[in-house]
Amino acid sequence: MQTSFHSTGLSRRRMLQTAIAAPAIVPAAALGREGRLPPSDRINLGIIGVNGMGRSNLANCAKHPDVVVTAVCDVSRERREKALELHKNTAKGHNDYRELLARKDIDGVIIASPPHWHALMAIDAVKAGKDIYLQKPMTLYPDETLAVRKAVNRHKRISQIGTQIHAGSNYRRVVEWIRSGKLGPVSVVRTFNVMNQGPSGIGQAPEQDPPAGLDWDMWLGPGPEKPFNSLLFADSYHHCSFWDYTRGWTPGMAPHIIDLPIWALDLGVPEVTNCTGGRFVIRDCGDAPDTQEAAWHYPNFTMTWMMNCANSFAFDFGRGKPARRLGIYFHALNGTLFADYGKHEIVPEGDLLKDSTPPPESIPPSQGHEREWLDSIKSRKEPSCSVNYHYKVDLAITLANLSYQLGRSVRFDPKAEKIVGDKQAVKLARPVYRRPWKFPAEYL
Repeated sequence: MQTSFHSTGLSRRRMLQTAIAAPAIVPAAALGREGRLPPSDRINLGIIGVNGMGRSNLANCAKHPDVVVTAVCDVSRERREKALELHKNTAKGHNDYRELLARKDIDGVIIASPPHWHALMAIDAVKAGKDIYLQKPMTLYPDETLAVRKAVNRHKRISQIGTQIHAGSNYRRVVEWIRSGKLGPVSVVRTFNVMNQGPSGIGQAPEQDPPAGLDWDMWLGPGPEKPFNSLLFADSYHHCSFWDYTRGWTPGMAPHIIDLPIWALDLGVPEVTNCTGGRFVIRDCGDAPDTQEAAWHYPNFTMTWMMNCANSFAFDFGRGKPARRLGIYFHALNGTLFADYGKHEIVPEGDLLKDSTPPPESIPPSQGHEREWLDSIKSRKEPSCSVNYHYKVDLAITLANLSYQLGRSVRFDPKAEKIVGDKQAVKLARPVYRRPWKFPAEYL
């Protein structure tokens, strides 16, 4: 992040020349008490992971005049150099994310690495004094969920989880409908994400060495040892077929989808979670489930989740030709509201719904998910999807996959934030990282 030209007395040209000549730019966070940034200051931004969503997040930040891209990290030289080419006058490249975090001239970091890295990188980043934009899934294990949230709060950092659909207008209108009370009490919400990858799934990857310029050992990081696999390495779509590195399509898509009912109904953490499923149809080089059914039980309320990679029938949201489809159903006393990312519809329960007119718009529009985060870096006020909100989404998902792994329900005490009466579940709730990486137990 670049410091204010006014606060240093340097001209714009002189400041840019200094930045190009020496990457050590004075961090804006150093100019204000407790990290506060005067509105005129620019934000020095780093990014870890520049494939897919990382590139998109970076572009959405870099387009703003108060942002300077200062550092780009990726274990793929090819991907790193492509991103650096767009910011060659201001940014320096890194292969090891720890080098980026050690720099004093960076205020905010986008973390868009593969999911098995998310918790460790997020904790290391906030420990290093960086604000974070962390791509979903926030984590893969219940203990990671709690550790990331506690680390962010202990180090007083700004966080935003990359569930960008939260910033859309349609979700806001649904939340207003549910909170208006017109539909009456909601007893169950049903959510789903389906597609049809066919029996061959993502296919098979031939045995081969990693491409030149790829640090495969660093890509694996805390994940288990595995020979290079071009499909695993390819992108986030392919990642979701590999259990050890993503936990499958439930963490891959549910953060966007169950976010809506958790927001609209102001849900806490589920007390009982049950998830079943398996790898029943698809035969490819992956090992994540192709089918999952989950149920989360809250006081006086149940939410369900359906994930299927071998059938794309989606009720009111489409059928026929295979496609990726998703939806959310709010079943209330007076009617049902069903929605996806871009639309929603009300189905009355006969004449029980007395007033079908949409409630007035009360939730202000978002200026953009990444822009919210950038503004929060300056104001030090939490954005809409900080870890203190999103941990409720993430914990529901990590508990679901824990239940799937165990083959039985998991009980959780939301007040004590502990799994109840199941020693094996407690053990499996915490990952065992590949050496030399260690789970940061000091945050639990």
